[in-house]
Amino acid sequence: MVDVRTEIIISRPCREVADYAANPDNAPTWYSRIASAEWRSPRPLAPGARIAFIATFLGRTLDYTYEIEEYVPGERLVMRTLEGPFPMRTEYTWAALDASRTRMTLRNSGAPSGFSRLVAPFMAVAMRSNITGDLRRLAGILEATDPGATGPGVPDTHENRT
Repeated sequence: MVDVRTEIIISRPCREVADYAANPDNAPTWYSRIASAEWRSPRPLAPGARIAFIATFLGRTLDYTYEIEEYVPGERLVMRTLEGPFPMRTEYTWAALDASRTRMTLRNSGAPSGFSRLVAPFMAVAMRSNITGDLRRLAGILEATDPGATGPGVPDTHENRT
């Protein structure tokens, strides 16, 4: 079993962080190992929605689809892979620390099978390292954003419009 939990404090309002991080279209921007995200079901993000990702991990290309299990905008997103040698459950939670700071927690858990089961302890270490870097990248993107700006890579939420 692999269970990796990481968190970061991001100096942006909770809703802005949650809206940006929960949007699968933004995943290739802040996840270093995700090359693409493609909707396999109609939008919006809601339970039952499916998104296909292409990623690299430990030198391998992975093609997998997540299905959304739970989505509470601004609070929680839970998704699970539908196939592959390493079934994974990913959970994001967001909590406002105050009006301009958010605690984001990202948890990945799963029970690898076959060969993946043998390397699970190494996978957990690599996952923690990658996810920590990804959360730092996310914070950098959001904290560098001009609150009044819009455009590619900039969260377009009601909170940051003037």
